[in-house]
Amino acid sequence: MTVLEHTPTNPAEASTLRALEAEAIEIIREVVAEFDRPALLFSGGKDSAVLLHVALKALAPAPLPITLLHVDTGHNLPEVIAFRDEIVARHGLRLHVAAVEDWIADGRLTERPDGTRNPLQTVPLVDTIAEQKFDALLGGARRDEDRARAKERIFSVRNALGGWDPRNQRPELWNVYNGRHAPGENTRVFPLSNWTELDIWRYIEAENVALPPIYFAHDREVFERDGMWLTSGPWFGPRPDEKVVTKSVRYRTVGDGSCTGAVESSARTAAEIIAEVAASHLTERGATRADDRLSEAAMEDRKREGYF
Repeated sequence: MTVLEHTPTNPAEASTLRALEAEAIEIIREVVAEFDRPALLFSGGKDSAVLLHVALKALAPAPLPITLLHVDTGHNLPEVIAFRDEIVARHGLRLHVAAVEDWIADGRLTERPDGTRNPLQTVPLVDTIAEQKFDALLGGARRDEDRARAKERIFSVRNALGGWDPRNQRPELWNVYNGRHAPGENTRVFPLSNWTELDIWRYIEAENVALPPIYFAHDREVFERDGMWLTSGPWFGPRPDEKVVTKSVRYRTVGDGSCTGAVESSARTAAEIIAEVAASHLTERGATRADDRLSEAAMEDRKREGYF
């Protein structure tokens, strides 16, 4: 049985977190045992921070035999990049950065008219997997985030182009995982699949997981667009008709600054965020990610092309 650093006072919550952590540890150890060149997708966001925390715990006291991979849009908030680099230095980890800027500079990608770079991450990701010969990628995606993620297996085999076929998935009965793959294929693995946003925050509190400060309420200059509070940056905004105001906000998820919004909040501790999330009726992506609002099947369409 795994031991949480700070056991929650609610026995049911503590039991749930122990079970979720134990499952994630088993999956990570299975990946290390089955694959030759695994990588862990690390953006500096809360889910990847929890995934890295569990991975370090799963393989301690040995050094982490997994490369961290970040597909950097160039439009990430500076606090997140600073946190990413701090964590890498603190634990002596290997980090490979695939910068979307490089693909734009050499003509492999073209900047979108709307300035959003999240959809541009797919090509650098697939190219980097091929160049680095990664055969498994651990990601922090969870089933409660989106309907496309809800129907994906924990071990998800992708074709040579990184594409996902929702009709061609392997059964995972009794938590038996199948990592076999043909030459050119790679496997995406999601150890946190069965966690919820609330589980993530309860675990962050219990384990004292470090996060970028933007996850907690702070005063920030923002402007409203399509019902979201966005931050000014090297993307298209604010427009002349979009007024910049100062509000107490926090981010529920982090990503490309052009399409990731903040929410008004006064929650400055993990405990206060847990109370806030427990009362919310929207997932973090549904509330704050404009790229998921493009269509009902926006996430699934991107996953078919090779997205996380």
